[in-house]
Amino acid sequence: MDNLLIGVVVFVVFVIILLVKTAVVVDQQFEYVIERLGKYRTTLEAGFHILIPFFDKVAYKRSLKEEAIDIPAQACITADNVSMQIDGCLYLQVVNSRLSAYGINNYIFAVAQLAQTSLRSAIGKITLDNTFEARELLNRQVVEALDEASQNWGVKVLRYEIKDIQPPRSVLEAMEKQMRAEREKRAEIAKSEGERQAVINRAEGNRAEAIALSEGEKMRRINEAEGQAQEILKVAEATAEGIRKVAEALSAQGGQDAANLEVAKKYLDQFGKLAKEGNTMIVPANLTDVSSMVATVMSTLEHAKKAARTAG
Repeated sequence: MDNLLIGVVVFVVFVIILLVKTAVVVDQQFEYVIERLGKYRTTLEAGFHILIPFFDKVAYKRSLKEEAIDIPAQACITADNVSMQIDGCLYLQVVNSRLSAYGINNYIFAVAQLAQTSLRSAIGKITLDNTFEARELLNRQVVEALDEASQNWGVKVLRYEIKDIQPPRSVLEAMEKQMRAEREKRAEIAKSEGERQAVINRAEGNRAEAIALSEGEKMRRINEAEGQAQEILKVAEATAEGIRKVAEALSAQGGQDAANLEVAKKYLDQFGKLAKEGNTMIVPANLTDVSSMVATVMSTLEHAKKAARTAG
């Protein structure tokens, strides 16, 4: 009975060992490289697989996920002989598990070393000032160099990113002074541009004001001229109307006698005012001959009446 129990236990252990050696479950996004008696046999993808015990074994396990590798800081010298510390981050992915296992001993170490040497080579071709502006170019150059070399390693380099650039302290101080001078320069330019624009705006405002004033003066003079013309016209019309009325009055019955009387009255009134206002005056030779003066005035009125009739 004891022998039977021992036999069962041995059989169970043998079955477990057999299952462990023969049954393999590959996780998603992984591949297993299988060797048979020390020689490559196949690559297992995700799923359940049966191996020949004691002959097949899982030699390498490769993840097909994208991997991020930290590239430590290193000293790089630019084309103008400035030393700086630069670190980065590399992203890669295994695309051929067999080549990654047999093409190189440690593909992660190899890619990291190649990234450093490629970056030093790229930095040595540009100056310090261009280093900060050419990050995208540097990243692209490193990726191209790595991608070309890593094809035999079964690895695809996806991208490279420079994380930090640390120039020497003396260079940083010089760059800070340069940036300060550049900011002051831009401030002075902006100030001068503002003053220039202000002068232009004031000149344009003065010009517009002068044009508006001249236009206003022009309209004022035109209005005054039109007003004076209207005034002259109205005075002329009133004078003509007055002459016409006088002519009609003279033509009426008794108009001539009334006119003689009015003229004589006006004459005497004005002559009396002259005598009161002044000590010296010029008098007619025949002061008593008022009738002759009235006749002269009436003759003038007669001519005016004829002129009015002719105009009518």
